[in-house]
Amino acid sequence: MSTKLPTTALQMRSTIRNDATLVLSLEEAPVPEPGVDEVLVRVEAAPINPSDMGLLFGPADPSTARAGGSIDRPVVTAEVPEKLMKSVAGRVGQALLVGNEGAGVVVKAGSSEAARALLGRTVALFGGSMYAQYRCIAAGFCLPLPEGTTAVDGASCFVNPLTALGMVETMKLEEHSALAHTAAASNLGQMLVKLCNADGVPLVNIVRRPEQVELLKGLGAKHVCSSSEPRFGEDLVEALAETGATLAFDATGGGDLANQILTCMEVAASRSAKEFSRYGSSIHKQVYIYGGLDRSPTILKRSYGMAWGVGGWLLPLFLQKIGPEAGQRLRERVAREIKTTFASHYTNEVSLAEALSLDAIAAYARQATGQKYLIRPNKGV
Repeated sequence: MSTKLPTTALQMRSTIRNDATLVLSLEEAPVPEPGVDEVLVRVEAAPINPSDMGLLFGPADPSTARAGGSIDRPVVTAEVPEKLMKSVAGRVGQALLVGNEGAGVVVKAGSSEAARALLGRTVALFGGSMYAQYRCIAAGFCLPLPEGTTAVDGASCFVNPLTALGMVETMKLEEHSALAHTAAASNLGQMLVKLCNADGVPLVNIVRRPEQVELLKGLGAKHVCSSSEPRFGEDLVEALAETGATLAFDATGGGDLANQILTCMEVAASRSAKEFSRYGSSIHKQVYIYGGLDRSPTILKRSYGMAWGVGGWLLPLFLQKIGPEAGQRLRERVAREIKTTFASHYTNEVSLAEALSLDAIAAYARQATGQKYLIRPNKGV
């Protein structure tokens, strides 16, 4: 491309210091030269996902954030509880680059055929360090977006869409026939509703507020249970019994929601039992925790027999499990349906500097359902 490239560009960095302080800053770094199989991408859009918060803030408390620096080069500091410093000993003193995914335009390419084929294309990319104006990355980590797709359209091409697809694929691999999902009004939850509708997969959605029930029903969801309703337990049992869902994905992690789901699954499964068993239903019930919206301890009261499991689920580990060929098949589906099934919606778009304002941090650190921020690294440039 003929556009003259800068020699340096901004990157967002997260550092935990020995004094139990987290520092977020914007730093100048040389714009790299792509290697043979690499491309240089001008990053136009990168979402702030819950999975980004772990690296961005680590164990620091966002409510303790203090502003410093200048408007163009803000510096944010926050306190890390002393008792949690051992858990991040491996990153103390390291200025880590942040941002799991993003999208932009390939402005320079290496000499390989695969790299040259991407020159000038709008691509989505996954591989970390996306809260930066430029990102040099292997051509194989780029997903070319269909003609007419913008970087904003494709910015959330990996984490949420592949997680939704991964949930359905996990259901099939583990021989379940239906799903349940918590925090279901999120961008990911809305994608899962559309995906399950398209693929004929029964889905039970668990939300917290009445307006979220209406939102999902407007997307065609049949089973939506609100945990704020007095009849939540009864409604959940009926939905689980009707769908036969014995697999759930929980975005909250803490509290007793996983326990409630297992309990209701047991009640639903026991309806079809032909005889009583002191060990409970023989139907296996599984809850995978894939998020941490609730940081309190996970409470299990074990009132659901012996055929149950609670475990963790992580997208990169799932992709490793299914292998590159199956993973590529899922990515290609995302690219085809990025404006429909896997469309994302954002409540605010901010520059790199604006993302480090205290107001913005207070908003996206809440990780509220349906409140998603998008960073535009080259905004105003």
